[in-house]
Amino acid sequence: MSQERTLELLKRSEAFLEGHFLLSSGRHSGGYCQCAKLLRYPDMAAEALRDVAEALRALGVSKVCGPAMGGIVVSYELARQLGIESIFTERVDGEMQLRRGFGVDSSDRILISEDVVTTGKSTMETVRLLESMGAEVVAVACIADRRGDDCELPFPVYSAVKLNISTYDADDCPLCRDGKLPLVKPGSRKLPLK
Repeated sequence: MSQERTLELLKRSEAFLEGHFLLSSGRHSGGYCQCAKLLRYPDMAAEALRDVAEALRALGVSKVCGPAMGGIVVSYELARQLGIESIFTERVDGEMQLRRGFGVDSSDRILISEDVVTTGKSTMETVRLLESMGAEVVAVACIADRRGDDCELPFPVYSAVKLNISTYDADDCPLCRDGKLPLVKPGSRKLPLK
């Protein structure tokens, strides 16, 4: 599937938003990809991730692990298409953990799944946890890759679409200076509005 088709699905599901947003990283942006709006439609989610899953088949992945919240449904859908196990990490007292009886060991080749990758912070928190438990992380997969040139991850990233949306330091945000759009916090990580 083309990136244009993925973007069409994001827009049709109202997952691609424009405004003034506080990202989980603490940075500000004029655009936001709320993939939960796409993921509420199983047929659209399956279509958006079909080519990503196909590209991952050769990696020999044994489990897909999605950081909560955004990576959970993506993990499930990729695991469903690949015919493997889906697990997720979640924050407890600000730290990523595997809970609910999930486990990994040295025999596992893990794919990290995200809805959107921007800074790689949640991804790398999850990688450190899984590697500390002996698993091998082999790749990252997402619906939308929003990484800038300054965000290198030590794994290949497989995405359905690459989005180039500018982000700004909170202290140097042109949207804040303009003052026309209120700052909105759409993600799941708890951050104060500044």
